[in-house]
Amino acid sequence: MKTFRTKTYQIRTKKLRGGQCVRLAILADLHGFVYGKENQELFQAIESAEADAVLVAGDMVVSSDPSTAAAVAGFFCRLANSLPVFYAMGNHENKMLINPETTEKYINYERVLTNAGVCFLHNEYVFMKIKGTEFAFYGLELPMEYYRKPASPYPDQEVLEKLIGKPSEYGVSVLLAHNPKYGNAYFQWGADLTVSGHYHGGVLRLSEHYGLACPQYLFLPPYCCGEFHKENKHMLVSAGLGEHTVPLRIHNPRELIIAELIPEGINRKTGEYTEDGDIC
Repeated sequence: MKTFRTKTYQIRTKKLRGGQCVRLAILADLHGFVYGKENQELFQAIESAEADAVLVAGDMVVSSDPSTAAAVAGFFCRLANSLPVFYAMGNHENKMLINPETTEKYINYERVLTNAGVCFLHNEYVFMKIKGTEFAFYGLELPMEYYRKPASPYPDQEVLEKLIGKPSEYGVSVLLAHNPKYGNAYFQWGADLTVSGHYHGGVLRLSEHYGLACPQYLFLPPYCCGEFHKENKHMLVSAGLGEHTVPLRIHNPRELIIAELIPEGINRKTGEYTEDGDIC
């Protein structure tokens, strides 16, 4: 029986306005999995978490099996009817798009979701105000050479800026970047929050941050899973909601991640927000 857990990470930030928490549901590596009829269980988990928006960090499909796109299309259409959904491609969407045998099916998949309100981010960004705070959502779409096994080039800050520009100086900047291998580059680029997937928790999860291997044939890869922080920048890497090719998980549950952004300035005694309140 397929199951998943809901894992919540709390991130405190000075950039939220109005004293309200913002919850972002993060989906990665679903690979066509269905939890209940039309993914009802996953839909209810996002609803129960009271998410304000959904971030899709890629690989919702399996590139060699176009039926996986049909399996999840209805779920995303329904989700977009309830919440803002921002979607950045993973390597599987990219491979499905560039393969002549599946190009038309992928284009149709994206067209259906776009018409339903899903916002695809192809090396672009969009602004949205959530509970009084301006957010800038960026979708990074790396060329396939960056998924090469095991060796691949490493994008520096200049490469990232050529693809998606510089992060906004206003509000909260959120980067959807499927491949966590380049976590150092993402931190250097400067997003307040980066969300990734791709590594499936390392197949055998050894701890909160470490797994045994990854799809790029790396042993004990950095930024494998969990939460990472550098100064006031944050990165969350999902262990994913599905798998393919090697359907094996050891101490490594499938997961829906909730990023709960909490404003600094919450008074620890009253729970009320003031501009100069005590930081919890």
